[in-house]
Amino acid sequence: MPAKPGPAFFLGLELATDQLRASIVDDSLELIGVECVDFDTEVSEYSTQGGIFTTPGEAYTTPVEMWIKGLDILLEKLHRNHDLTRIKCIGGSAQHALVWWKSTTVPSLSSLDPHLTLHAHFPSHTFSLPNTPIAQDTSSHNHALIIESRLGGPDRMAARVGACASASLIAAQLMRVREELTQDVWNRTGRVQLASAFFSSLIAGKWMPMSEPEACTTGLWGYWDEGILDIVGGNREEGRRVRGWLGEVDVSGGGRRAGNVSRYLVDRYGFDPDTIVAPFTSDFLSSYLSVCPSPNDAVLSFGPMDTLMTPAQHYIPTRLYSLVPHPAQEAGEKKRYIAVLSSRNADVPRALVRDMYTKSWSAFDRLVAIVPPGGSIGLDDKLFSFWHLQGDSYPFSHVKGIFRFETGIKVNEFRDLRANPRCLLESQILSFRVKWSRMIATGVLGARKNAPSPAQVTPLPGRSSSVTSSLGLPFDPYDHTPLPTRILSTGAAANFPSVSNLVGDVFNAPVFVPATQVDSAQVVPHRNAPALGAYVARWVWGRDVGAGGLSVFEDEMRRLLGKRWVKTGGIALRTNVGGSGGLGLSVAGGGSGANSGASTPYGGRSGLGATVFAEEEEDEEMQQLQMQMELERQGLQAAPGVGGMYSPFGDTSFASRPSAPTMSTIDTSSSGGCALHRIHHTRLGIISPALGANANGQPSTPTPLTPVVALATADAEAQVGLAKVAEPDLDAFMTYAAIVPEYCRLENMLVKGIV
Repeated sequence: MPAKPGPAFFLGLELATDQLRASIVDDSLELIGVECVDFDTEVSEYSTQGGIFTTPGEAYTTPVEMWIKGLDILLEKLHRNHDLTRIKCIGGSAQHALVWWKSTTVPSLSSLDPHLTLHAHFPSHTFSLPNTPIAQDTSSHNHALIIESRLGGPDRMAARVGACASASLIAAQLMRVREELTQDVWNRTGRVQLASAFFSSLIAGKWMPMSEPEACTTGLWGYWDEGILDIVGGNREEGRRVRGWLGEVDVSGGGRRAGNVSRYLVDRYGFDPDTIVAPFTSDFLSSYLSVCPSPNDAVLSFGPMDTLMTPAQHYIPTRLYSLVPHPAQEAGEKKRYIAVLSSRNADVPRALVRDMYTKSWSAFDRLVAIVPPGGSIGLDDKLFSFWHLQGDSYPFSHVKGIFRFETGIKVNEFRDLRANPRCLLESQILSFRVKWSRMIATGVLGARKNAPSPAQVTPLPGRSSSVTSSLGLPFDPYDHTPLPTRILSTGAAANFPSVSNLVGDVFNAPVFVPATQVDSAQVVPHRNAPALGAYVARWVWGRDVGAGGLSVFEDEMRRLLGKRWVKTGGIALRTNVGGSGGLGLSVAGGGSGANSGASTPYGGRSGLGATVFAEEEEDEEMQQLQMQMELERQGLQAAPGVGGMYSPFGDTSFASRPSAPTMSTIDTSSSGGCALHRIHHTRLGIISPALGANANGQPSTPTPLTPVVALATADAEAQVGLAKVAEPDLDAFMTYAAIVPEYCRLENMLVKGIV
């Protein structure tokens, strides 16, 4: 079908764990339309929870056929609701997973029958492993450690492939399949593809190679390291066979067309045959691109795995972080990299603590807000907790368990149970702060703006210069200048006021989230959408057709968005389709509806994002607790049965400073505490709320969490779709700086196994 006259549109596709999503933007990056398919509800015959299966041995898998059927449904929705002849380019991203094709003949991707659906062409028996492991899978952790050991340890492995052992490495998953699954799976395999390459192959109608950034996440890439391939395959012959499965890698940088849309999509859904297909990439890298970070920013993504990403000026691989090439750059320019810090113990510990110590995310958030930093008002009796429920990468490869410390001594439980939610979040955020500072010392980030040399750092009043040296810290915890100048945060947890405030305090930096997460104009279904792959599609199309623009992806996106901002007279980007429009970001405290801000733009999630804004309330208990803590602040006696007799705020600075607002902690009454509740599910991504009950014994009525609201946001951020949700606070930063040395000491004890 020939293209109709009119504005050019760009389609972004995203294969997430629980949903398949699409967003359409115009040439100025204004949101035009969104569609989604929820796997649990719209492809319910597969009986997944949150889009996944769980099996014994910490295995988390998903049916590949479900993805294909979901794509059929998504394409039908797009065809029904949008003019696809105007789509000029398609970009996309996918979760980190591997697709195992059988070696038997499969239908040619270039000659599919347009009268049949994709899942009719590719039923489950097309794949040697119909249910494939996903990023949350940890069953390959020991195999990753074996590979790391065979290579000489984490430093040598990082030097060879840019990363050390992790259960998510494709190398480890391949090795596990060969050693632990039936030989039929291995023997019948003829090709393996990362989910992003698989997804783009279906769109382009030809076999698509994986991108170099994704190859760097496999644990095999040094232009396919033969030594590691031999370890994975068990011998040289099988190693070469694995090399054949993996195929070629696109090292062009991601800035050129990867192909054109398939004849199948043209005939069945009406796409223009000249529609370009841009290179697809991993979901976490797509999230990084969607917020257009500057060189001194850090992108903090909350989810089943928390990640902190930042631009890296140099390729200096170490065991402290992972390095991947930037996924959208010109082939001829100097190669740019992204440094990635990650933590596998993320959503699961947060949900577990919620179930153990509160009844809802709303209560969790408010409890964090009213407990003082470090869980105690005292300077020398701070509380620390480390929740390592799953094996992680270096240095926590062999650390597993829940560890709590009071006054430097390991305890089974805090005397005051109320400290648990805050201490967990502090531990998670401080971990990234410490990892960042250790990463800075390697020089991988180059010369950071506003970061003085060590000789230029002036000791702060009242601080002993021997404190850090005596503990062997390679950084000054009181110096905030090497830290990010902005934190760009995404994911469901970023909508917790307490989390955003805590991130700002620990890093002494303003916190921004995509405006989609604080949009108050709710529609049914909820249709806020970050553009993700659509931005890359717009950039690749502009380069391909010679439409001008800048060669650096982030610069070009800022140019287009700035041009749009001027043209519209400063109107914020549209954050939804079918609602009243975007946020009024120029006004402090701009509206944020009770249901806004899930980690994805759609409702019905079964993980943290599903429950974050629809949890059972425990207002009466929390009001009692808040009054109790207010009484303690005034120095009154604690109620019986409630541990601890401290003031929640040494002064009122932590309660009253202008940050992301949370529920009031003043107008409360009575006394009480947090009960220990039964844990319903602790499996990754399948978190059910703990149910409250009313006086009749019936489940209480769901009441939403009050999420973050937009503070006054500068034009530079508002025009690219960001909203400020927390301000830096130097006093709060100094409080956490004083905690860092003890945190590092206890962390080292865990790593050395002496607790």
